Amino acid sequence: MAPKRRIALQAATYGESFLSYDPPGEHSKGDDRMALTILIALAGLMGAAGIALAAAGAHTAPNAGLGSAAYMLLFHAVALLGGAALAQLGLLWRPLALVVLIAWIAGSLLFSGDIALRAFAGHRLFAFAAPAGGIILIAAWVGVAAAAVVALSQRAV
Repeated sequence: MAPKRRIALQAATYGESFLSYDPPGEHSKGDDRMALTILIALAGLMGAAGIALAAAGAHTAPNAGLGSAAYMLLFHAVALLGGAALAQLGLLWRPLALVVLIAWIAGSLLFSGDIALRAFAGHRLFAFAAPAGGIILIAAWVGVAAAAVVALSQRAV
């Protein structure tokens, strides 16, 4: 008989989530839950910034590339939410998943921040900031694949 997975509803006090999931043989730590909660909050801020940049691109600087910056923030905000959920469910190897989630934030901010700063202030964040952000994002997506494979291999054992 397959081991039962524990799904329990918890009170929403002191930053605890409404839904807690502990895979068989593992117990979610409060620090991990706190980290995921912070990353989810950052996803919300990235989504809001993406909408703001899309509006700015449409109304104030239509040819400044703000659409690309907005798209990158919005896309990776949703990816953060999905990645956090997959990590909580144990479908991604948690240590690498946390690195990936942080890399998505860093890469998106470098890419979008550089484009936005060029549009509004007339100078770059630093040389090659946008390409560095893009490289970080590519590496993070490869990291998702690796985290999924490691999680699968650990479940198979």
